Amino acid sequence: MEIKEFYDYNKEIAKFKVAYALVEWDMRTKMPPKAAMDRAEVAGKLARTIFDMGTSPKMATFVEYFNRPKINEKLSEVDRRNVYLVTKEYRRVSSIPPDEFEKFTIACSKGENVWQEAKVESNFAKFKPYLEEIVGYLKKFVEYYGYEENKYDALLEDYEPSMTTKDLKKIIDELKAELVPFIKDLTSKGKAPDTSILKGNFDKASQERLSHEVLSAMTYDFNGGRIDETAHPFTIGMGVGDVRVTTNYHVDDMTSALFSTMHEGGHALYEQGVSEAYKLMPIYNGASMGIHESQSRTWENLVGRSRSFWKFFFPKLQNIFPQFKGVPLEKFYRAINLTKPSLIRIESDEVTYNLHIMIRFEMEEALINDKIKVADLPEVWNEKVKQYLGIDVPDNAHGVLQDVHWSGGQIGYFPSYMLGNLYASQFFFTAKKEIPNLEEEIENGNLKVLREWQREKIHKFGALYDPKDLLIKVTGEPLSHKFFMNYVKEKFSEIYF
Repeated sequence: MEIKEFYDYNKEIAKFKVAYALVEWDMRTKMPPKAAMDRAEVAGKLARTIFDMGTSPKMATFVEYFNRPKINEKLSEVDRRNVYLVTKEYRRVSSIPPDEFEKFTIACSKGENVWQEAKVESNFAKFKPYLEEIVGYLKKFVEYYGYEENKYDALLEDYEPSMTTKDLKKIIDELKAELVPFIKDLTSKGKAPDTSILKGNFDKASQERLSHEVLSAMTYDFNGGRIDETAHPFTIGMGVGDVRVTTNYHVDDMTSALFSTMHEGGHALYEQGVSEAYKLMPIYNGASMGIHESQSRTWENLVGRSRSFWKFFFPKLQNIFPQFKGVPLEKFYRAINLTKPSLIRIESDEVTYNLHIMIRFEMEEALINDKIKVADLPEVWNEKVKQYLGIDVPDNAHGVLQDVHWSGGQIGYFPSYMLGNLYASQFFFTAKKEIPNLEEEIENGNLKVLREWQREKIHKFGALYDPKDLLIKVTGEPLSHKFFMNYVKEKFSEIYF
């Protein structure tokens, strides 16, 4: 048996995954509302086809053969990694009964459509039965996958390989011990920036132009992607030459779309930077969702909310929105760096953002371990927001219904956002050491220098390495919260004190 046969078969599966991604993109952007339920059946059929091919006797033969020690040791590093990823996926997915997997996929497609309606109506009761069905399947899958210490580990593995609930709790405890007192000092002793200049009427067409401008500055390749509007911004890759981003426009707040565009653009740069030699291979992907989030948070925050970036980009913003022409750059920079506990995760600031993730992680872990039920989620959510952020939740649209993830069955994903913040700070610290004039290059609008560093150090490898190994390869150190805390302390102390 030749390795080429293994790749040919997996490339056929990858083509069905591209088709599924295209259906998913359409469902979340351009699809007419009346098509939702029938399109969910189409998504389910594609997912079932991918499932069947990935668990077929032919795949079982590949897995058995290429994992034989004498065969495996002769493979190249890339071939061995592809075999490893396929084997891991095969063993997880083949543990699930095919009919259950198809029904789960259909439940998620329908659930996301109902979630959109429920969010608009702030009606959790409407979404509740769909979420109960999704969570019910996930609890079954956990038992099929198996786990050692915590049921949540079985789901976390899909998003952050080799990370455990125990690891996360240790990271959170260390981060919380420094972060919470710092937030208290900022909000109680510091002088908050004036954000009144950010209020106004920002027409959608001008915001669309701004999104295109900022993506172009970031070196996003529009010949290999596009930007569209959606209810909850996301990025989706459909192989080489097609990586699409989305954003969401608010006429009273242009910063929401601006920073979500930069965030999704960071994801897209990662996807566009994976080596084309890995086309349609299992490693043509990110190392993990946490590493993926590190790239998006770098562009959204470490670049997008930096003084250096706005020295370059502020004139462009002023040309699109003339109301900013009389605003001093420093005043704008401080305004976009307000630190204040808030309700909406994707609009929260760099300092308080991780508290939102801690809330979601604690709820997910409790839900999967049967400590709480789906019906309890609104009440538990509101209690934790009060506990962590000190604010009252006015309705479910601004609370438990604000995120899309649960409707798509993505329980275990949220910790990747916090890990992404930590990875991002550690990567960026290394980038500044290796590119001593990086801040100056950003001021001059040469964002390509950072993009190229990311591409050489991170992007091109795809999923060749586990996240822990990649982090050490790039920075020389295991994950530490100190880089993030040093960054926010230096930046926000200068703004607030």
